[in-house]
Amino acid sequence: MNSKSNRLVQILNRELRVLLAICFGVFLFILFFQPFPLAKFDFNNSLLFIAGFAGIAFIFIFLIRIILPWIIRKNDREGEITTLNPYLEGFIILVLCTVAFAFYLRYVGTIHTSFYIIFKVILICSAIPVALRIYDVNKGLIRQNESLVAERKSIQKQIEKHGEENLNKSIEFISESGTGNISLPVAEVVFIQSADNYVALVYVEGEKIKKSLLRNTLKNIEHQVKPYSNFIRCHRTCIVNMHYIEKLNRNYGSYSLSMKGYDDKIPVSRQYLLKLREAL
Repeated sequence: MNSKSNRLVQILNRELRVLLAICFGVFLFILFFQPFPLAKFDFNNSLLFIAGFAGIAFIFIFLIRIILPWIIRKNDREGEITTLNPYLEGFIILVLCTVAFAFYLRYVGTIHTSFYIIFKVILICSAIPVALRIYDVNKGLIRQNESLVAERKSIQKQIEKHGEENLNKSIEFISESGTGNISLPVAEVVFIQSADNYVALVYVEGEKIKKSLLRNTLKNIEHQVKPYSNFIRCHRTCIVNMHYIEKLNRNYGSYSLSMKGYDDKIPVSRQYLLKLREAL
Protein backbone atom coordinates (compact mmCIF):
# COMPACT_ATOMS: atom_id res chain seq x y z
CA MET A 1 0.00 0.00 0.00
CA ASN A 2 2.85 2.36 0.88
CA SER A 3 4.63 1.72 -2.41
CA LYS A 4 1.41 2.41 -4.34
CA SER A 5 0.86 5.64 -2.43
CA ASN A 6 4.46 6.71 -3.00
CA ARG A 7 4.13 6.01 -6.70
CA LEU A 8 0.98 8.14 -6.93
CA VAL A 9 2.67 10.96 -5.02
CA GLN A 10 5.62 10.85 -7.42
CA ILE A 11 3.27 10.98 -10.43
CA LEU A 12 1.35 13.93 -8.97
CA ASN A 13 4.55 15.80 -8.10
CA ARG A 14 5.89 15.30 -11.62
CA GLU A 15 2.61 16.44 -13.17
CA LEU A 16 2.42 19.50 -10.93
CA ARG A 17 5.96 20.53 -11.85
CA VAL A 18 5.05 20.31 -15.53
CA LEU A 19 1.84 22.30 -15.02
CA LEU A 20 3.67 25.03 -13.11
CA ALA A 21 6.37 25.22 -15.78
CA ILE A 22 3.79 25.62 -18.57
CA CYS A 23 1.79 28.22 -16.65
CA PHE A 24 4.96 30.14 -15.84
CA GLY A 25 5.76 30.07 -19.56
CA VAL A 26 2.33 31.59 -20.30
CA PHE A 27 2.99 34.30 -17.72
CA LEU A 28 6.42 35.16 -19.18
CA PHE A 29 5.12 35.17 -22.75
CA ILE A 30 2.30 37.61 -22.01
CA LEU A 31 4.58 39.73 -19.81
CA PHE A 32 7.34 40.20 -22.40
CA PHE A 33 5.39 40.18 -25.66
CA GLN A 34 2.25 41.93 -24.30
CA PRO A 35 -0.23 40.59 -26.90
CA PHE A 36 -3.07 42.42 -25.09
CA PRO A 37 -3.36 46.19 -24.40
CA LEU A 38 -2.36 46.72 -20.77
CA ALA A 39 -1.76 50.48 -20.84
CA LYS A 40 -4.53 51.14 -18.30
CA PHE A 41 -2.70 49.09 -15.64
CA ASP A 42 0.30 50.22 -13.64
CA PHE A 43 3.23 47.83 -13.35
CA ASN A 44 2.07 45.99 -10.20
CA ASN A 45 -1.50 45.62 -11.39
CA SER A 46 -0.35 44.44 -14.80
CA LEU A 47 1.72 41.72 -13.10
CA LEU A 48 -1.31 40.61 -11.11
CA PHE A 49 -3.50 40.72 -14.19
CA ILE A 50 -1.02 38.65 -16.22
CA ALA A 51 -0.65 36.21 -13.33
CA GLY A 52 -4.39 35.67 -13.64
CA PHE A 53 -3.88 34.10 -17.07
CA ALA A 54 -1.35 31.69 -15.61
CA GLY A 55 -3.75 30.90 -12.77
CA ILE A 56 -6.61 30.19 -15.16
CA ALA A 57 -4.42 27.91 -17.25
CA PHE A 58 -3.23 26.06 -14.13
CA ILE A 59 -6.77 25.51 -12.84
CA PHE A 60 -8.06 24.03 -16.10
CA ILE A 61 -5.00 21.89 -16.76
CA PHE A 62 -5.12 20.61 -13.18
CA LEU A 63 -8.80 19.73 -13.53
CA ILE A 64 -8.38 17.97 -16.89
CA ARG A 65 -5.03 16.27 -16.28
CA ILE A 66 -5.37 15.22 -12.64
CA ILE A 67 -8.87 15.58 -11.19
CA LEU A 68 -10.92 14.37 -14.18
CA PRO A 69 -8.98 11.09 -14.67
CA TRP A 70 -9.72 10.17 -11.06
CA ILE A 71 -13.43 10.77 -11.63
CA ILE A 72 -13.78 8.91 -14.93
CA ARG A 73 -11.22 6.14 -14.51
CA LYS A 74 -12.59 2.94 -15.97
CA ASN A 75 -11.02 0.49 -13.55
CA ASP A 76 -8.59 0.31 -10.69
CA ARG A 77 -5.39 -1.12 -12.10
CA GLU A 78 -3.18 -1.00 -9.03
CA GLY A 79 -4.04 2.64 -8.51
CA GLU A 80 -3.00 3.83 -11.94
CA ILE A 81 -4.57 7.10 -13.12
CA THR A 82 -6.60 6.58 -16.26
CA THR A 83 -5.94 9.33 -18.78
CA LEU A 84 -8.13 10.79 -21.51
CA ASN A 85 -7.37 10.46 -25.17
CA PRO A 86 -4.51 12.98 -25.63
CA TYR A 87 -6.20 14.77 -28.54
CA LEU A 88 -9.53 15.03 -26.71
CA GLU A 89 -7.71 16.25 -23.62
CA GLY A 90 -5.86 18.90 -25.64
CA PHE A 91 -9.06 20.04 -27.33
CA ILE A 92 -10.91 20.41 -24.01
CA ILE A 93 -8.03 22.40 -22.50
CA LEU A 94 -7.87 24.63 -25.60
CA VAL A 95 -11.61 25.38 -25.55
CA LEU A 96 -11.83 26.01 -21.80
CA CYS A 97 -8.73 28.19 -21.67
CA THR A 98 -9.80 30.19 -24.73
CA VAL A 99 -13.27 30.90 -23.31
CA ALA A 100 -11.89 31.70 -19.86
CA PHE A 101 -9.16 33.99 -21.24
CA ALA A 102 -11.71 35.86 -23.38
CA PHE A 103 -14.07 36.40 -20.40
CA TYR A 104 -11.13 37.36 -18.20
CA LEU A 105 -10.00 40.00 -20.72
CA ARG A 106 -13.51 41.38 -21.18
CA TYR A 107 -14.91 41.40 -17.66
CA VAL A 108 -11.79 41.62 -15.46
CA GLY A 109 -9.45 43.58 -17.67
CA THR A 110 -12.31 45.51 -19.37
CA ILE A 111 -10.48 45.10 -22.67
CA HIS A 112 -12.48 45.23 -25.88
CA THR A 113 -12.36 41.71 -27.36
CA SER A 114 -11.97 42.14 -31.09
CA PHE A 115 -11.48 39.33 -33.56
CA TYR A 116 -7.73 40.03 -33.54
CA ILE A 117 -7.60 39.74 -29.74
CA ILE A 118 -9.53 36.44 -29.81
CA PHE A 119 -7.17 35.16 -32.49
CA LYS A 120 -4.18 35.88 -30.24
CA VAL A 121 -5.97 34.24 -27.31
CA ILE A 122 -6.48 31.08 -29.37
CA LEU A 123 -2.81 31.04 -30.39
CA ILE A 124 -1.63 31.39 -26.79
CA CYS A 125 -4.07 28.77 -25.53
CA SER A 126 -3.14 26.32 -28.31
CA ALA A 127 0.45 26.41 -27.08
CA ILE A 128 -0.68 24.83 -23.79
CA PRO A 129 -1.95 21.47 -25.19
CA VAL A 130 0.96 21.42 -27.64
CA ALA A 131 3.43 21.72 -24.75
CA LEU A 132 1.58 19.01 -22.82
CA ARG A 133 1.59 16.73 -25.85
CA ILE A 134 5.33 17.21 -26.35
CA TYR A 135 5.86 16.37 -22.69
CA ASP A 136 3.72 13.22 -22.94
CA VAL A 137 5.48 12.01 -26.10
CA ASN A 138 8.88 12.64 -24.55
CA LYS A 139 7.83 10.81 -21.37
CA GLY A 140 6.63 7.86 -23.47
CA LEU A 141 9.92 7.75 -25.36
CA ILE A 142 11.89 7.80 -22.10
CA ARG A 143 9.83 4.91 -20.73
CA GLN A 144 10.22 2.99 -23.97
CA ASN A 145 13.96 3.58 -23.92
CA GLU A 146 14.20 2.42 -20.29
CA SER A 147 12.23 -0.69 -21.17
CA LEU A 148 14.48 -1.44 -24.14
CA VAL A 149 17.63 -0.89 -22.05
CA ALA A 150 16.33 -3.26 -19.37
CA GLU A 151 15.41 -5.84 -22.00
CA ARG A 152 18.82 -5.50 -23.64
CA LYS A 153 20.59 -5.96 -20.31
CA SER A 154 18.53 -9.08 -19.65
CA ILE A 155 19.36 -10.50 -23.09
CA GLN A 156 23.01 -9.56 -22.66
CA LYS A 157 23.17 -11.43 -19.37
CA GLN A 158 21.68 -14.51 -21.02
CA ILE A 159 24.16 -14.25 -23.90
CA GLU A 160 27.09 -13.83 -21.50
CA LYS A 161 25.93 -16.79 -19.45
CA HIS A 162 25.53 -18.89 -22.57
CA GLY A 163 28.90 -17.67 -23.84
CA GLU A 164 30.64 -18.62 -20.59
CA GLU A 165 29.17 -22.10 -20.83
CA ASN A 166 30.46 -22.37 -24.41
CA LEU A 167 33.94 -21.22 -23.44
CA ASN A 168 34.32 -24.20 -21.12
CA LYS A 169 33.67 -26.62 -24.00
CA SER A 170 35.88 -27.99 -26.73
CA ILE A 171 35.05 -28.12 -30.41
CA GLU A 172 36.30 -30.72 -32.85
CA PHE A 173 37.04 -29.34 -36.28
CA ILE A 174 36.36 -32.06 -38.85
CA SER A 175 38.66 -32.54 -41.82
CA GLU A 176 37.19 -33.45 -45.22
CA SER A 177 39.87 -36.06 -45.63
CA GLY A 178 38.52 -37.91 -42.60
CA THR A 179 41.84 -37.74 -40.82
CA GLY A 180 43.67 -34.95 -39.10
CA ASN A 181 40.70 -33.66 -37.12
CA ILE A 182 41.66 -30.93 -34.65
CA SER A 183 40.02 -30.52 -31.22
CA LEU A 184 40.45 -27.17 -29.51
CA PRO A 185 38.88 -25.49 -26.46
CA VAL A 186 36.43 -22.85 -27.64
CA ALA A 187 38.09 -20.30 -25.35
CA GLU A 188 41.43 -20.71 -27.14
CA VAL A 189 40.27 -20.24 -30.75
CA VAL A 190 41.09 -16.68 -31.89
CA PHE A 191 39.82 -16.82 -35.46
CA ILE A 192 39.39 -19.13 -38.45
CA GLN A 193 40.51 -18.07 -41.90
CA SER A 194 40.19 -19.69 -45.30
CA ALA A 195 43.42 -20.62 -47.11
CA ASP A 196 42.69 -22.01 -50.58
CA ASN A 197 41.50 -25.61 -50.03
CA TYR A 198 42.27 -25.38 -46.32
CA VAL A 199 41.24 -23.34 -43.33
CA ALA A 200 43.72 -21.87 -40.89
CA LEU A 201 42.82 -22.31 -37.24
CA VAL A 202 44.50 -19.58 -35.22
CA TYR A 203 44.46 -20.33 -31.51
CA VAL A 204 46.21 -19.62 -28.23
CA GLU A 205 48.42 -22.23 -26.64
CA GLY A 206 49.97 -21.10 -23.41
CA GLU A 207 50.93 -17.51 -24.14
CA LYS A 208 51.67 -17.99 -27.84
CA ILE A 209 49.51 -17.68 -30.93
CA LYS A 210 49.63 -20.80 -33.09
CA LYS A 211 48.17 -21.78 -36.42
CA SER A 212 47.04 -25.15 -37.77
CA LEU A 213 45.78 -26.02 -41.24
CA LEU A 214 42.74 -28.20 -41.75
CA ARG A 215 41.47 -29.48 -45.08
CA ASN A 216 37.94 -28.09 -45.24
CA THR A 217 35.96 -25.10 -46.43
CA LEU A 218 35.12 -22.08 -44.31
CA LYS A 219 31.43 -22.66 -45.05
CA ASN A 220 31.58 -26.12 -43.46
CA ILE A 221 33.51 -24.78 -40.49
CA GLU A 222 30.90 -22.06 -40.04
CA HIS A 223 28.25 -24.79 -39.61
CA GLN A 224 30.46 -26.50 -37.03
CA VAL A 225 30.86 -23.35 -34.90
CA LYS A 226 27.26 -22.18 -35.32
CA PRO A 227 26.15 -23.56 -31.90
CA TYR A 228 28.73 -21.30 -30.22
CA SER A 229 27.44 -17.73 -29.93
CA ASN A 230 30.89 -16.19 -29.49
CA PHE A 231 31.87 -16.92 -33.11
CA ILE A 232 30.84 -14.44 -35.79
CA ARG A 233 31.70 -14.07 -39.46
CA CYS A 234 33.33 -10.74 -40.32
CA HIS A 235 34.46 -11.43 -43.90
CA ARG A 236 33.93 -14.03 -46.61
CA THR A 237 37.38 -15.38 -45.64
CA CYS A 238 37.24 -15.14 -41.85
CA ILE A 239 35.29 -16.10 -38.71
CA VAL A 240 36.40 -14.52 -35.42
CA ASN A 241 35.92 -15.26 -31.74
CA MET A 242 34.32 -12.10 -30.28
CA HIS A 243 36.12 -12.58 -26.97
CA TYR A 244 39.41 -11.79 -28.71
CA ILE A 245 38.23 -8.67 -30.55
CA GLU A 246 40.14 -5.69 -29.22
CA LYS A 247 38.96 -2.92 -31.55
CA LEU A 248 36.98 -2.25 -34.71
CA ASN A 249 39.12 -0.01 -36.94
CA ARG A 250 38.04 2.25 -39.78
CA ASN A 251 40.46 3.56 -42.38
CA TYR A 252 39.19 5.53 -45.40
CA GLY A 253 35.95 3.58 -45.69
CA SER A 254 37.47 0.14 -45.05
CA TYR A 255 37.14 -1.72 -41.76
CA SER A 256 39.32 -4.17 -39.88
CA LEU A 257 39.57 -5.85 -36.50
CA SER A 258 42.43 -5.77 -34.02
CA MET A 259 42.67 -9.09 -32.18
CA LYS A 260 44.21 -9.59 -28.77
CA GLY A 261 47.71 -11.03 -29.03
CA TYR A 262 47.68 -10.96 -32.85
CA ASP A 263 49.56 -8.28 -34.77
CA ASP A 264 47.90 -8.42 -38.19
CA LYS A 265 44.51 -6.84 -38.82
CA ILE A 266 41.50 -8.98 -39.74
CA PRO A 267 39.48 -7.59 -42.68
CA VAL A 268 35.79 -6.72 -42.21
CA SER A 269 33.48 -6.54 -45.21
CA ARG A 270 30.44 -4.27 -45.37
CA GLN A 271 28.23 -7.32 -45.83
CA TYR A 272 28.92 -8.38 -42.23
CA LEU A 273 29.67 -4.96 -40.70
CA LEU A 274 26.20 -4.22 -39.32
CA LYS A 275 25.80 -7.64 -37.73
CA LEU A 276 29.29 -7.38 -36.24
CA ARG A 277 28.56 -3.95 -34.76
CA GLU A 278 25.33 -5.22 -33.21
CA ALA A 279 27.17 -8.17 -31.72
CA LEU A 280 29.87 -5.94 -30.28
